[in-house]
Amino acid sequence: ANVPVVIDAELTRDLKRLSRQHGTTLFMTVLTAWAAVLSRLSGQDDLVIGVPSANRGRREIEDLIGFFVNTLALRLDLSGTPSVAELLDRTRRTALAAQEHQDLPFEQVVEIAKPPRALDHTPLFQVGLAWENDAGGSFDLPGLSVEAAGEGFDQVKFDLELNLCEHDEIIAGTLGYASALFDEATIARQRGYLLTLLRAMVADAGQPIGRIDILP
Repeated sequence: ANVPVVIDAELTRDLKRLSRQHGTTLFMTVLTAWAAVLSRLSGQDDLVIGVPSANRGRREIEDLIGFFVNTLALRLDLSGTPSVAELLDRTRRTALAAQEHQDLPFEQVVEIAKPPRALDHTPLFQVGLAWENDAGGSFDLPGLSVEAAGEGFDQVKFDLELNLCEHDEIIAGTLGYASALFDEATIARQRGYLLTLLRAMVADAGQPIGRIDILP
């Protein structure tokens, strides 16, 4: 199942400002907050989050029809007591380094890392963050009337999936979850933690991110 996630226009503007100040993209900034929430919930400071990559870095495949998406496993270090600014820098360097190797198939990464395997969870990571840069938009064809038929939603790939897209002046999407593991109320609280943390990050980038109070 999933719960909706909406980052309002004011907070989106503040996040864009924060991103410009620290040389990150909106994706990297939200990834930083998501990692910090997961760290707080799990008690771990070494996290791996799966991120889909379009994998169309070569000019000759930009216009080809097909599915080229690869999954990047971003390993984020939250050890010590990093400030918001310091963790943003760590996340930026991690994301850029992963993108340099985005042609390496995820299956080969798993073969190289040889993690313990189990049928009840995916290898290397169980949480994902997908950022859509071009979701929606019009689709017009001569002589045809085209409209969206809605999205079916009957499964998730990972235990937790944060799916976001910038729509006009806001950031919106869903937080998907495995209903065998989580109740809707739990996921709604996690959404609240993320929004609270994002607001605190834009208010003071110098504060230690691990000491931000995310509980209401």
